[in-house]
Amino acid sequence: MKVLVSDEFSPQGVEILQKAKGVEVDVKTGLSPEELRSIIGEYDGLVVRSATKVTADIIDAATNLKVIGRAGVGVDNIDVAAASKKGIVVMNTPGGNSMAAAEHTIALMFAIARSISQAAVTMWEKKWEKKRFMGMEVFGKTLGVIGLGNIGGIVADRGRGLKMKVIAYDPYASPDLAAQKGIEMVSLDELFARSDFVTVHVPKSKETENLIDAKAISKMKDGVMVINCARGGIVDEKALAEACRSGKVRAAAVDVFTKEPPPPDNPLLGVENIVCTPHLGAATSEAQENVAIDIAHQMAAYLTEGTVRNAVNVHSVDAQVLATLGPFLNLGQKMGGFFAQTCPFPLKELIIEYQGEVTAHNVAPISSAVLVGILKSYMDEQVNDVNAPFIAKERGITFRESKITEAADFTSLITLRAKADGKTHQVAGTLFGKKEPRLVVVNEYLVEAIPAGNILLVDTLDEPGVIGNIGAALGKKEINIGNMQFGRDKKGGKSLCILHLDMIPTSDVLDELSHLPNVNSVRLIQL
Repeated sequence: MKVLVSDEFSPQGVEILQKAKGVEVDVKTGLSPEELRSIIGEYDGLVVRSATKVTADIIDAATNLKVIGRAGVGVDNIDVAAASKKGIVVMNTPGGNSMAAAEHTIALMFAIARSISQAAVTMWEKKWEKKRFMGMEVFGKTLGVIGLGNIGGIVADRGRGLKMKVIAYDPYASPDLAAQKGIEMVSLDELFARSDFVTVHVPKSKETENLIDAKAISKMKDGVMVINCARGGIVDEKALAEACRSGKVRAAAVDVFTKEPPPPDNPLLGVENIVCTPHLGAATSEAQENVAIDIAHQMAAYLTEGTVRNAVNVHSVDAQVLATLGPFLNLGQKMGGFFAQTCPFPLKELIIEYQGEVTAHNVAPISSAVLVGILKSYMDEQVNDVNAPFIAKERGITFRESKITEAADFTSLITLRAKADGKTHQVAGTLFGKKEPRLVVVNEYLVEAIPAGNILLVDTLDEPGVIGNIGAALGKKEINIGNMQFGRDKKGGKSLCILHLDMIPTSDVLDELSHLPNVNSVRLIQL
């Protein structure tokens, strides 16, 4: 396997990748988009920082690419949607530069509270304007933190250390845990109304774009100070500049911009009470070393073990969990393939029900495996855990999960169920001996079938001679039956015969079988 490092990267990170079994590493920095596109097809992995733009055009040419690693938090320079559709894992390092970004936030808070940058400029000009720069203490002030993730959590903790009153808005954070850390959780409007300093630490998304705009600023205290070390576009640049000029906002500090580097006409540049830095949040030697080491370990683990950590487009599964879930992933994919090939109507909505011990695990990877099995039955293009949910959505297939913790007849049971036009189709499976996959329910029939190989599914009436006729017909064609399972709804009712064949029967053989007495239908399943 080959990995390309296309941006400046720590030698220690390169060394980690080189030591991974079966991994070759090429370091080629400063490539133009055309140069990158011309060689990317050779590589299984790509390591970038912020300089390389991994566009849809680059991804289209990446015929072997399995993983893209971003040495940093943001993945703005990677077309994640295009990568996901092609089944490429996109990883980042959310914790490696958290301390650096948090410390930069605190540094900027002091800078605007005490006009440090502006005062320094006057000293460079050999001026002594002590009376001009009256500062403000942070002690006892209210710090409003929007987003209590890795970075926001550290900022809040440092604010508490500075004896500030810390309030926060984060709809995903636990109020109880926050309270234990001395942080008061409030609504966004309340945070705006009470804060002396407002700092944002959320990812850029449709929900957070222009989160702080003119309307939000109007809800803030007069003389508030605003800090953005998160992502450009979360704060409306024009609105912030106007508020700083009017005095509504006493001062602001901005480390990130909607377009980087910002053009000369960016409204934030040149405003006296705005301190701007060129995206320095992660610019410490320690942070760059940390993110390089982290992404190198993550990519090596994925390429050599299949372990997924800190992926932005697929559920993370470490090696220990993978060892436990592995048999369930195999079961899920086999069940998905069987389900798709036996469903009598177009699949639009799928219910995946988990019961028993399996519910103690993160079942999302199993659901993805089910989708992979289903979609591989429909299409020839590459399908994997990464792109399966996207392809399913494109094909109009939705799914939902449910969990029942109590076990019934099996320690763990997975059931796939779909309905359409008054019809229901269901398949249930489990593990025998914690490793061996088995189908145990096919619609109304209780069975015990191995979901693998060439499977002949014969729907019959429960009448004497049916199984003998099927066996004789296959024997005449020299098709050997490896295994056979039989299920019926009641004595003399309907039955289902599941045969594992050593070779694939021709269409003529299938037609002959379908015309045997008491045979309703014949279907060939290949898993």
